[in-house]
Amino acid sequence: MAEGKARSAAHLVRWLPAAGWMAVIYYLSSRTGDDLGGWLDEIRWLVPFMKSFDWGHFIAYFILALTYLWAWRPKRLTLGVKSGIVALCLLYGLTDEFHQSFVPGRTPDVADLRNDGIGAALAMLLMSVPAVYRRFARLVRFFG
Repeated sequence: MAEGKARSAAHLVRWLPAAGWMAVIYYLSSRTGDDLGGWLDEIRWLVPFMKSFDWGHFIAYFILALTYLWAWRPKRLTLGVKSGIVALCLLYGLTDEFHQSFVPGRTPDVADLRNDGIGAALAMLLMSVPAVYRRFARLVRFFG
C-alpha cells in the first residue's frame, strides 16, 4: 500500500516541470506584445526569410513537448508516443489561443497554433536521434 502511494507521488512529481511550463505559457499569453519586449527580434534578424514566424510560440511548445516527454517516460519512444505528445501540445495550444481571446491587444491566431505544433514536432524529431534520446534518458534516470 505504501509503495503504491510512493509510486503515485513520484508520478505526480514527474509532471511538475510540464505543469510549471504550462503556467509560464499561460502567464506569457496574458501579456501584450509591448509587455513582452522585443527579445525575439534578434532571432527574426538572424533568419530574415522567416519574419512572420512566431518564434515565441515555437520555443514555448518545443520546451513543453520535452517536459511532457520527461513526465511520460515511455519505455520506448514510438511514433505513437511522439504523436501523443504533439497532440497534447496542440491541445494546450488551443486552450492558449482561447485564453488570448480574453487578453486586450491579443487575438487567437491559427498561425500560432501551427507554430506550436511545429515546435512540438521538431522537439520529438530531435528526440528521434538516438544519441540525443540516450542523453535525455540518462538525464531522466539521473534526476529520478
